[in-house]
Formats: sequence, structure tokens, C-alpha cells
Amino acid sequence: MSLILIIILVLLLVGGLPVFPHSRSWGYGPSGILGAILVVLVILLLLGKI
Repeated sequence: MSLILIIILVLLLVGGLPVFPHSRSWGYGPSGILGAILVVLVILLLLGKI
């Protein structure tokens, strides 16, 4: 279950990068937020809380 969650978050992180013309004005906000969530989940996974 946690592996599926991490895979989904990684895909969202890649999708949030501002490389497409419609998302250039977004900046790095969406990918930064998703990256922070991914880091928290990895830490919780390593601590055995998930």
C-alpha cells in the first residue's frame, strides 16, 4: 500500500514540474509542495509509522 502511495506521489511530483507551456507561470510551487509531502511520507515510512 505504501509503495503504491509513493509511486503516485512521484508521478504527481514529475507532473507538477513547470516544463509545459500551460504551467510555466505556476513556478515551482506545485512541485515543491508535492516534494515536501513526499519527504514526509518517506520519513514516516522509514520510521515505521505507515
